[in-house]
Amino acid sequence: MTYDAALDTALQRLHDEGRYRTFIDIERRRGHFPRAVWRRPDGTEKDIIVWCGNDYLGMGQHPVVLAAMQEAVEKTGAGSGGTRNISGTTVWHRRLEAELADLHGKEAALVFTSAYIANDATLSTLPKLFPGLIIYSDALNHASMIEGVRRNGGAKRIFRHNDVAHLRELLEADDPAAPKLIAFESIYSMDGDFGPIEAICDLADEFNALTYIDEVHAVGMYGPRGAGVAERDRLMHRLDIINGTLAKAYGVMGGYIAASAKMVDAIRSYAPGFIFTTSLPPAVAAGAAASVRHLKSDQARRDKQQEHARVLKMRLKGMGLPIIDHGSHIVPVHVGDPVHCKRISDMLLENHGIYVQPINFPTVPRGTERLRFTPSPVHDPKDIDALVKAMDQLWSHCALNRAELSA
Repeated sequence: MTYDAALDTALQRLHDEGRYRTFIDIERRRGHFPRAVWRRPDGTEKDIIVWCGNDYLGMGQHPVVLAAMQEAVEKTGAGSGGTRNISGTTVWHRRLEAELADLHGKEAALVFTSAYIANDATLSTLPKLFPGLIIYSDALNHASMIEGVRRNGGAKRIFRHNDVAHLRELLEADDPAAPKLIAFESIYSMDGDFGPIEAICDLADEFNALTYIDEVHAVGMYGPRGAGVAERDRLMHRLDIINGTLAKAYGVMGGYIAASAKMVDAIRSYAPGFIFTTSLPPAVAAGAAASVRHLKSDQARRDKQQEHARVLKMRLKGMGLPIIDHGSHIVPVHVGDPVHCKRISDMLLENHGIYVQPINFPTVPRGTERLRFTPSPVHDPKDIDALVKAMDQLWSHCALNRAELSA
């Protein structure tokens, strides 16, 4: 076995398929997001505007978040110093979990180092708590949910994306006495479509199943206090476990679950992904808590983000670009070819100072490659103008198809 040759083959395969991923070195400037500086490999710099970040509301730059993090650093230093069980639980972690439990109307919350770990650790632990558990998982669930379901060693059923009728068929085929859990998302981030929360909760009630919802792309963004789509639709009380992130709309880092006190206590006590991981730095927990607290009342920031998303989708549609529009804040533009997708991304960055990463396989299926724009409340009308004009020009340059223009 020649190990270097095997690595060369694996990497060349990505190049040949046009989906080799390149890191772009950027430096966000405090107080100026979405503006940043691109540090090119040759050492030169270029001013850019970030159009693909997950800091959906610009909270990573908000003064209330920065002040909370600075205060915690000055009081406690950098790291937490241990796992949550061994010296790594601080007042900042407790305050954050209290904010999250209050946000979702649950008895308790549990913070992890990321939402990926929260999904993986929780879903892989549940069969230990409920022997014989069958998990019913949406076909387009996030990789972290898929991994957690795969690793748990229990039975699993995959239902077609958002297909409640198929989910019913699967539930009906299994032993009525078996413990069951339905895992799904509120917003699927690559297309921006919504999960049928109420219909799934109805099935869960009918078949005595637990519900597990990933609100990662919705927390901070939807609902009167930013608790997500389930809050917007007044359904939070019907969900047993809610997963969320602190690294997107809240602008910091970390993930969590919110549930009953008993459920949280059991996951805390049995999940290796929680037990054996150093806890978040106190400064990160403090910043996240400040962000969650602030967004419980900052509806204007959510409204501005939604307005910018609507405007961008309307203008791109008006040029005949193939927009995937399910009414959420995510703006995917379908390209359908990995080479063209990367080429447009490169030209937007180099020629227009617009940074948006290509989304290729395996993140999305082959043939559905896309550019995924995430307008924020801190993008201004001039930024939108520049993006629309650049996309119009590059779409023509690459001779890509357009839809029929509206009259």
